[in-house]
Amino acid sequence: MKAKTIIIADSSTIGKIGLNSVISGMSNVEVVGEVENSHELLNLIKDKAPDLVVIDFLSEGFDIDVIVKIKRDFIRTKILAVTPMQSSNTFIHAMKAGVDSYIKKSCDLEEITDAIKSTSKGTSFFCGKILEEIRKASIKVDDLNNVSEIPCDAIELSKREKEVLYLIAEGNTNTEIASILFLSSHTVTTHRKNIMIKLGVKNTAGIVMYAVKSGLVSPNKFLFQAS
Repeated sequence: MKAKTIIIADSSTIGKIGLNSVISGMSNVEVVGEVENSHELLNLIKDKAPDLVVIDFLSEGFDIDVIVKIKRDFIRTKILAVTPMQSSNTFIHAMKAGVDSYIKKSCDLEEITDAIKSTSKGTSFFCGKILEEIRKASIKVDDLNNVSEIPCDAIELSKREKEVLYLIAEGNTNTEIASILFLSSHTVTTHRKNIMIKLGVKNTAGIVMYAVKSGLVSPNKFLFQAS
């Protein structure tokens, strides 16, 4: 399988070293360049045609306009924003500009690697901290799926999300799922939130209904349960 190519865009030396360290431990992905400003980024994308750009567009040398330019001129390149904690409005502007996935720099290692894997394959990923900020601001995340810049195929579930979905439909709690899959409870919560957003459902019942309709679990399982 051909490795997915990645450009790291961050004016912070520590930021670039950290992302390089994370990506070097992953399989089937390869960093083909690092840049410190928007001008360097656009030139390198033109030269390397990467599958993914991992960018802190809030760092010095970058701004939201570079996202718009990438989406306009390099349609196949996906964008994963990795920034410090910011307001929900910053997230909304980034999504409207064309960011495919968005996580915080304070996310745990598994969330970062999941975001890189998912986004490079064309599936959007939002970390739990992002989703919590959106919830606090009473913004309907589902509305973001109507933004024209976001790809329609972003509802595809990853292998890990399918595992979590199945275990939710089987009646397991987040703590139980974490134990079964050897994950942290925080990571399971993040997967649950991402699943709900991608499926367009608002509660566990919606997840179960999807699992039944898609054949992941048998409807007979629920026929004799107490109401």
